[in-house]
Amino acid sequence: MSLNRLRISFMMTLRMLLRRRIVLLLMLVIPAIFLGIVSLTTSERPLPFRLSSLDEEPVVAIPEEGIHFVFFAVASVGFLLSFLALNLIQKNRHVTRRLILCGYSPTELLTSKLAALLVFIVVVSTYVGLLTNFLYEIDHLGWFIFSLVSICFVYGCYGLLVGSLIRGELEGILLIVLLVNIDVGWLQNPLFYEGAQNQEVIRYLPAYFPSQAALIAAFTDYSISQAIRAAYLYGAMFLLFSLLIYYKTMKSYR
Repeated sequence: MSLNRLRISFMMTLRMLLRRRIVLLLMLVIPAIFLGIVSLTTSERPLPFRLSSLDEEPVVAIPEEGIHFVFFAVASVGFLLSFLALNLIQKNRHVTRRLILCGYSPTELLTSKLAALLVFIVVVSTYVGLLTNFLYEIDHLGWFIFSLVSICFVYGCYGLLVGSLIRGELEGILLIVLLVNIDVGWLQNPLFYEGAQNQEVIRYLPAYFPSQAALIAAFTDYSISQAIRAAYLYGAMFLLFSLLIYYKTMKSYR
């Protein structure tokens, strides 16, 4: 692996993303719209729910407004990073083919894309975490941002996997929307989870542990280490499969 080629590929990927100003604008605007609607439509009545990822499953009573701020913060970054990762893999495939023919290895290209994705994960998580804290005070802001990084990592890696498997843009978008909307956009809402049947099904979904980590960090003094470890393990599995598929596909171009 050449460090110079890796640096050039990383910079090219960042420039490609930064040129699409409407995408960057939407990444700033969409979380603000989500959280703004929460601010306008939710009340301050306390609602009890269980932190089911902790061994003792404590029950906490948090204002409805605070619960939904955290839930929609997690949902918005999950949506954004899954689509961004999908776009990174699917766009400019012809450029990728030419780079392979010019001597770049699939490992160098994928590493540069992953590095660019990590930059956006950190930036988006920090922005949404600070915006959420501005609207509703978070108990442990640093850990809350770290939990947003975990959901970005999980769904970013899912987007990479979908982009590696599916060549069609529409099909990829539908696969993203299907899982993200059902999982992080619905089932991981702690108020829905509290009364849901077959809760074990929800526990096996990708956003379960990052969502739990965000709730724990935002409202309690409990440790999020167990939930974070499980979240990154889930994301690592997505990443591993996407690496294998992408490497095999790119290698065939030679």
